Amino acid sequence: MKIIGLNGSPRREWNTAQMVKSALDGAKSAGAEVVYYDLFAMDFKGCSSCFGCKRLGGTSYGKCAMRDELTQVLDDVLSSDGFFLGAPIYYGDVTACVRAFLERLWFAGMAYSSGERNLYPKKVPCRLLFTMNAPFENFHKHLNESVVGAMTNLVGPTELIEAVGTKQFDDFSKYETSMFDVPTVLKRHEEVFPLDLEKAYDAGVALAQAK
Repeated sequence: MKIIGLNGSPRREWNTAQMVKSALDGAKSAGAEVVYYDLFAMDFKGCSSCFGCKRLGGTSYGKCAMRDELTQVLDDVLSSDGFFLGAPIYYGDVTACVRAFLERLWFAGMAYSSGERNLYPKKVPCRLLFTMNAPFENFHKHLNESVVGAMTNLVGPTELIEAVGTKQFDDFSKYETSMFDVPTVLKRHEEVFPLDLEKAYDAGVALAQAK
């Protein structure tokens, strides 16, 4: 059993990274081999529209033809038994590096066919870990549903785990943050975010134990 964790946040030790690492801790506790990647630290781009993944008889048919630091990540994800993809939500969307990853993952596995559309031979379960400082669950429900739908159709069964109302700073006094009710944010971080981490941990255990 091999489980992959992808942190799509530029902050390597903050909320999203903690969620991904907690999920992997859960998977590891259930006996899985785990691998962790910081996508933001890697040198790669989004889909270049080379269509190598669509060329009949080509060496890259059904897989991304680009070769860079994302190549091994894609190979690991598609050969794994499940993966966690963490992303903070910026302006109603995932981060740029996560979008680039999704382009490369989804497009290579999608056939321009009137029949079977999925080229990937194996279904790989995914758990999305979305974080945002907005205080409402399902604040970006449209995005959540579109990503869950595409991932389910093209890669494997996908579920969403959200952590909302997250804390952005250790010291709010150093930044312009008057739009936030800081005591409420800090109280939520102390009381609720540990429960979010627990949800991620439990999801890791469940994914590692899935048949």
